[in-house]
Amino acid sequence: MSITLTTVILFAVFGVLLFLGVPISISIVVSSIVTAMSTLSWDQITFITMQKMNSGVESFSLLAVPLFILAGNIMNNGGIAKRLVNFAQLFVGKIPGSMAQANILGNMLFGALSGSSVAAASAMGGCISPIEEENGYDPAYSAAANIASAPTGLLIPPTSAFIVYSTVAGGVSISTLFMAGYIPGILMGLCCMLVAFIGAKKAGMKATGYDKSKSIGKTIWDAVPSLLLIVIVIGGIVSGIFTATEGAGIAVLYCLILSIVYKSITFKSFLKILLDSAKTSGIILFLISASSAMSFVMAYSGIPAAISNGLMSLTENKYIIFLLMNIILLVIGMFMEIGRAHV
Repeated sequence: MSITLTTVILFAVFGVLLFLGVPISISIVVSSIVTAMSTLSWDQITFITMQKMNSGVESFSLLAVPLFILAGNIMNNGGIAKRLVNFAQLFVGKIPGSMAQANILGNMLFGALSGSSVAAASAMGGCISPIEEENGYDPAYSAAANIASAPTGLLIPPTSAFIVYSTVAGGVSISTLFMAGYIPGILMGLCCMLVAFIGAKKAGMKATGYDKSKSIGKTIWDAVPSLLLIVIVIGGIVSGIFTATEGAGIAVLYCLILSIVYKSITFKSFLKILLDSAKTSGIILFLISASSAMSFVMAYSGIPAAISNGLMSLTENKYIIFLLMNIILLVIGMFMEIGRAHV
């Protein structure tokens, strides 16, 4: 069967399944099997698919993913988010739309600590949304500021996305990826703050200041233990004292100790956190496992080479190729998010 027809089958089946609301991980597996049937026997497909799915998650580095997810969930329920919000308001309290600015800055800080955009959006939204509503903020504006800035946690280390990429890409240095994430993550956050500022000025929003019930020193002191997590985890990984997986374990222990000290976590709530973390980890790891099967099918069918040759036949300008790659990733990412909503 020609590469063109194989490519069409793979992406057509995958797209139809996503459109029908099938979970993205299942869509990947089914589309991979259907495509493989055009070139392999059923016995080969069954054996190879299971083998690739197993080997896809058989990695010590991937142990960091559930651990960072657990750390983020502990922080989300451990009173840490509120302290980061108060700390953020010290810097943006005098800017129009200051609560939205604090939300964005809080997402950057919380994302850097938890490595999860979902945890950041949930924690910051839960803390700031009621206050924004009391101050007359438009709910749509508040939600947009929170949702748009939450993904900064996927760029500012530590983040599970870099660990997954390191594993899939064949062992790229995690510490190097972590260091490379700071500048784009901070730039993304600053761009969100700029847009939020323009929106606040147009809407005539005023600055709300910071929480004056506490002194500036007390607010900073409350946030220091949480912020130290960045120094401990990132410093340890970059300096080579421990691996990313070991750093994730330290992050879990540190967050748990902080939550116990703050008396904001109980044994019952901790069991719920463990269950939620297990569910989220299972979804992510199964998605990685399914993607490993699709990667094999695509490589065996010669699809990546065909796509590469197709791009090169259009132009040899590296900037245009880079732009086309980003457009493709943007479109695919839109459908990936739709699929994630059904996972």
